[in-house]
Amino acid sequence: MKAQFLLGLDVGSSSVKASLVDAVSGKCVASDFFPKQEAPIMALKTGWAEQDPEMWWENSKKAIAQILKTSEASTSDIKAIGISYQMHGLVCVDKDLKAIRPAIIWCDSRAVPYGEKAFNELGADYCLGHMLNSPGNFTAAKLAWVKENEPENFERIHKIMLPGDYIALKLSGVANTTVSGLSEGILWDFQQNSMADQLLAYYGFDRNLIPDIVPTFAIQSAVSAQAAQETGLTEGTPICYRAGDQPNNALSLNVFNPGEIASTAGTSGVVYGVLDLVRYDEQGRVNTFAHVNHTDEQTRLGVLLCINGTGILNAWTRRTVAPEGIGYGEMNELAAKVPIGSDGISIIPFGNGAERVLKNQETGCSIHGINFIKHNKAHIIRAAQEGIVFSFCYGMEIMQQLGMNITKIHAGKANMFLSDIFRNTLSSVSGATIELYDTDGSIGAARGAGIGAGIYKDHDEAFQTLDKLEVIQPDESNRAAYLEAYSRWKVALKRYVP
Repeated sequence: MKAQFLLGLDVGSSSVKASLVDAVSGKCVASDFFPKQEAPIMALKTGWAEQDPEMWWENSKKAIAQILKTSEASTSDIKAIGISYQMHGLVCVDKDLKAIRPAIIWCDSRAVPYGEKAFNELGADYCLGHMLNSPGNFTAAKLAWVKENEPENFERIHKIMLPGDYIALKLSGVANTTVSGLSEGILWDFQQNSMADQLLAYYGFDRNLIPDIVPTFAIQSAVSAQAAQETGLTEGTPICYRAGDQPNNALSLNVFNPGEIASTAGTSGVVYGVLDLVRYDEQGRVNTFAHVNHTDEQTRLGVLLCINGTGILNAWTRRTVAPEGIGYGEMNELAAKVPIGSDGISIIPFGNGAERVLKNQETGCSIHGINFIKHNKAHIIRAAQEGIVFSFCYGMEIMQQLGMNITKIHAGKANMFLSDIFRNTLSSVSGATIELYDTDGSIGAARGAGIGAGIYKDHDEAFQTLDKLEVIQPDESNRAAYLEAYSRWKVALKRYVP
């Protein structure tokens, strides 16, 4: 059988990663990323965060060139391209499809007042009932900032797009976007199943600023002659899949069905669950977007919870509390000597800024229940991990209130999911089975491209070769102790959030 490969790109704010996947075996045959040091983010004022979209394209070309060199694959054997990207960014291009200004990326906060004003004036019934979110600090509000503060640039805009849309544009010369992308920009009306015309009218945006809408899984466009010359890819190679990083992470972990959860626990943590009902949290503690397999006929929404104080707390604990010089493995061994519940210590882990899940209350990180006689470093180390888990579970309870029956958590075997304490506590408190996999965003994007190109008939076939590394079941014999510790943690949390 002639070789068939799938190319996946993951366009992050730190780097662009490319992976080449064998469509039959599902194995990644080559992978690389650029730049090798973290990509720069421009912050001309406090709260601003911008990147040059052309930098993403240059790094994409370098990553593609390197994996082609490493794999020695024929580019004619690459049958589809998929793209994952940093969510919520704003790229503005002119009639020549050139970027007008630097992209305003996901962590830029300048648009908060524009989103809050729209929410207050349009009302919660419309914003939450139709778009499932406040305009907040998302793409639409960022464009409102450009309109008011840079009118000359605004007048030049031909199309707006998300970071992944821009890379697809550079590959193909065609501007288009997806419903999933529009929903993450708070530009999609779920009741009308169309663009959020009322929000567009409120901000004074012409509907023509939005590119053509294409399905998430489909032949969206194809590599142009110009891009083929720049990248070494074969002209006409189809671009068949595109999604933001969190929906794509869920796809990468084979999360498509209601009740399934994708989770990451790096510096910050994310819990992303699939819901089959059009619902929203009235307090805005979680965000709801169209998942990759959402259609007019099949409701599939991604409910997104972000926890800032995850791995960053664990790292702080290692630097500040743990015996000097020990690694995370040794730290976990030390914590394992302490019983479930850390002998009464509870740690509120929100020491890395305001949390939406806590209605943006600035709680900081706090330690409760310390006894100077019986507690030592090991207790604090364990309590920190338990506190992170409990913050995940607190957010998952909000998801359950929206109608999500959480039965399974999918995650990569990395970061805090390497810790037995972390994953056993999470499984036992939530009651969900945890499955750990060997994958990443660029590999997931490649598999998504295979679905969009019709190489796989559905996601079950696309992910049948996904390597499941480990399964963690709830510890029923000790579940009462886990739940008691979680209840005590929630009592401590109530001091900060009514």
